Amino acid sequence: MTSQASAATWTDREAVTGEYAKKVLAYTDCIKRTVEKAKEPGFAESGWDELAAMLDTDKFRRVGNDKAGMGWDVYRGLLMMWGTTTDFWAEFHRISEVGNRVYLELTEHNHPRGGDETVVNSCTVYQFDDAGKLVHLDIYLQHE
Repeated sequence: MTSQASAATWTDREAVTGEYAKKVLAYTDCIKRTVEKAKEPGFAESGWDELAAMLDTDKFRRVGNDKAGMGWDVYRGLLMMWGTTTDFWAEFHRISEVGNRVYLELTEHNHPRGGDETVVNSCTVYQFDDAGKLVHLDIYLQHE
């Protein structure tokens, strides 16, 4: 498939109507805003409270690289370390909602301060509970 054909199948972000898909877009927007704020003097773990409000922090589980799983407290620490040291932006590609799960495809750009930029394709599966809170993330990455 050529990149032009691939681009033709990208989701128009403005056309997203699913309840959970909209929550995922809000989550990704929150990540971007918070990563930008994380470089400001005095930024603390409480800076992630807006994101935490989208989760059931007691049930939340993130499974990422090498199937490493973590709850909210460990994930917040990871976000804190990453967000305070790395510039981040993402290219939005596709989003699909099936039941209480949302599948989001991005190309992610991470540029650690003093380091080289890395670019990965990601597919993240977001799972919500009956209360509409995020309870699980599965993250899949393609490296070059």
